[in-house]
Amino acid sequence: MIHLLRLGVAICLSLLGAIAAAAPRSSEPLNRDWIFTLGDPAGAQEPAHDTSTWARADLPHSFSEPYFLGTGFYVGHGWYRKTLDLPKGAMGRRISLEFDGVFQDAAIWVNGRKAGRHVGGYTGFSVDITPFVKSGANLLAVHVNNEWNARVAPRAGEHVFSGGIYRNVRLVMTDSVHVAWYGTFVTTPQVSDDEATVRVQTELKNTRSRAVSVTLVSEVLDASGRRVAQQRSERWVPAGGAAIDVQTLPRIARPRLWSPETPYLYKLVSHLSVKGRPVDRFETPFGIRTLRFTADQGFFLNGRHYYMVGANVHQDQAGWGDGVTDGAARRDVQMVKDAGFNFIRGSHYPHSPAFTKATDEIGLLFWSEAPFWGIGGFGADGSWLSSAYPPDPADRPEFEASVLQQAAEMIRIHRNRPSVVIWSASNEPFFTVGEAMEPMREFLKREVAFMHAQDPTRPVAIGGAQRGGIDKLGDVAGYNGDGATLFMNPGVPSVVSEYGSTMVDRPGAFEPGFGLMPETPDQKASLRPFSWRYPWRSGEALWCAFDHGSIASIEFGSMGFIDYFRLPKRQYHWYRTHYRGVPEPVWPVDGTPAQLRLQAHQTVLHGTQGLDDAHLVVSVHDAAGRALSNSPDVTLSIVSGPGKFPTGRSIRFSNKSLVAIRDGQAAITLRSYFAGETVVEATSPGLKPARITITTTGPDRFIAGRSPLEPDRPVIAYPAIHRQSLPDDPINVTTSRPTASSGSQAGHEAPLANDGDAATFWQADAQTGEAYWIGHLENVYALHWLSVQMPDDQGPDFVVEISTDQLGWRQVADVKERRQNHEIALFDVGHKAAFLRIRFPAVTPDHPARLSEVRVFAKPDH
Repeated sequence: MIHLLRLGVAICLSLLGAIAAAAPRSSEPLNRDWIFTLGDPAGAQEPAHDTSTWARADLPHSFSEPYFLGTGFYVGHGWYRKTLDLPKGAMGRRISLEFDGVFQDAAIWVNGRKAGRHVGGYTGFSVDITPFVKSGANLLAVHVNNEWNARVAPRAGEHVFSGGIYRNVRLVMTDSVHVAWYGTFVTTPQVSDDEATVRVQTELKNTRSRAVSVTLVSEVLDASGRRVAQQRSERWVPAGGAAIDVQTLPRIARPRLWSPETPYLYKLVSHLSVKGRPVDRFETPFGIRTLRFTADQGFFLNGRHYYMVGANVHQDQAGWGDGVTDGAARRDVQMVKDAGFNFIRGSHYPHSPAFTKATDEIGLLFWSEAPFWGIGGFGADGSWLSSAYPPDPADRPEFEASVLQQAAEMIRIHRNRPSVVIWSASNEPFFTVGEAMEPMREFLKREVAFMHAQDPTRPVAIGGAQRGGIDKLGDVAGYNGDGATLFMNPGVPSVVSEYGSTMVDRPGAFEPGFGLMPETPDQKASLRPFSWRYPWRSGEALWCAFDHGSIASIEFGSMGFIDYFRLPKRQYHWYRTHYRGVPEPVWPVDGTPAQLRLQAHQTVLHGTQGLDDAHLVVSVHDAAGRALSNSPDVTLSIVSGPGKFPTGRSIRFSNKSLVAIRDGQAAITLRSYFAGETVVEATSPGLKPARITITTTGPDRFIAGRSPLEPDRPVIAYPAIHRQSLPDDPINVTTSRPTASSGSQAGHEAPLANDGDAATFWQADAQTGEAYWIGHLENVYALHWLSVQMPDDQGPDFVVEISTDQLGWRQVADVKERRQNHEIALFDVGHKAAFLRIRFPAVTPDHPARLSEVRVFAKPDH
């Protein structure tokens, strides 16, 4: 049966290959019908290798699928294999595999021979497999590992780092003379409302054994397909080499400028010919717009002041983990847009080409970040809780090369996207061990210069620049957390790149979660809405849009205003109400469940290559049809047809599980790699069930009884990453974390109490009365002990309080001894917190509230 199915696939690919052979260029997705195994079996690349125990795997795919917010994931090796049938007509053409993302070390084998390798988990790459293929059946094998590597970026971060071919793969056929992979760079050096100049750099490749003269005709088409500019040039391209052709096209009159409000796109079409014979046709969507960041007047788009209001976005989604479809990425962008935002920060790595395609077309400004980031509370090298920059000098050259390689790939892939208005070099790289801090700063300078050389048209930001003296090393500073209140008119263009950080499960509260933003010192008493939006500030980004997997804790990953299943929390609706004027919805109520309802965002999936999916939402209702907050166990089952969930043919939701139903709703996305109708039923004991039909169009028809059905897969609880890597003893989780206070004297601000330097100190501005200092641990920890160091032994009495949400505080110590150093045990069961407050109830001029260094020693609470 499987043999017949694969024969049909081979015939289909042969037909596609025949068509491709007659066209200048073809690009076909290769996402369906791979096989996969975890581990690293010897000889897995060989055609004769026994794969009888391997499982079918369709892309995008993650090692840890199905994944639902755990702090652990599979770390190790995996293999993918696929049969590719090529017709005789394809021989003589250049044949490449284009990968949009593999985490993180990928070796590509064709017919048992190694064709290429790529190291770096967030950027795409192209592998020329022409020397390795033959007409007929070819074996593709891809070996992947996601092991932590001291010399590969990122070395640290709080996200999850699951392995796999988690983005699309394409088969690309071209002539031996062609435009290189992402080989066009379109810029608009002069733009006004009256006219625009378009400049094009085109990288031409020639794999022939002799030099050729290439004719390049570049034409610009408007959104209706009408030609608005054209330029022709001739260029010699050396044998086996490449050349860059630069053209300035005739000016475009009255250009339509791209903006979030009017996301208008043009298309550059590059026509290549040799001796009058067409050899390539390459399309590049682009937009016309201008941008400018200033230190004193903020951000300007198309010459007009524009305040960026946005959110940070991680890529992963419930069940599928990092392996999300193009359609799912587009839905994420649309949800942020629908909240009334105009800006997304891509945290903290390059996102997929599908994601920036969506920001272009839907209309959102995008901050694209290189994968160089850190996380506090790290231990010794060995996992993604390590120092952001290598402590060992021997690791630094290769690590720096890894950062720069991925930064260059990010820029090359996304440089024609008008929505991309800034490149970012980092996120919080100051989470680096002390002896490596100065080398880290020097590298950031070199990284910024390197990114400028790759793209002189956009500024380079330092993301997470609120510590470490790094905020002025780039063109724009991105301040996270308390940076919003610490850096007032900093003298450099700036953005609040993260604010908020509200840890809550759905439904949450109908409130914005502005975090420290309202605590801006000179605006605390202001009644003006959004008083922190100073003329000099360019924008702000909520942390964050979506719940995401986190090695820190499940709570840490639950800071989105939309949950992991892509169901909005009430916070999301607050923004929709206040930013877009959408009325507050009617919330579910407690009642007597009687029936289920099952809906989908769309009931037709386009194609069988995993580029599209359907977001299904099941809700609980009473007999009258009212939406209820009651959350009984619910099961979605595929009654018939080819669809699949990340867990297989069914998925069970429980309010006691990470596969959760909450507030009367549950959701998951469904995929199908065969054409046909999929019938899904929602059931719950004692309730009236509901059904929905999802139709998949395209080739590869599903044949009941013959086409393979997806097996059910359990959710595996992998050990928490921090349990595998952190030392047994509690570690300091306070240094360089965000802070807040009742007020500070100039020169003695709150961050000086946890900067790792006992010579600096925080001092309250209060001369009498009460004062306090707060440390945000950015995770829920089991506290072990607290070290409090004062500048002297004349401090007032103080109490120590802890909280998980900054709403309810619990006192854990009452200190009335006047000593310079205090060691306070916090071993008791229940001493778990995300915030620590040191409160001074009675400050006097003789006994001011001051703190030299606060250190909390703790372990993650999982």
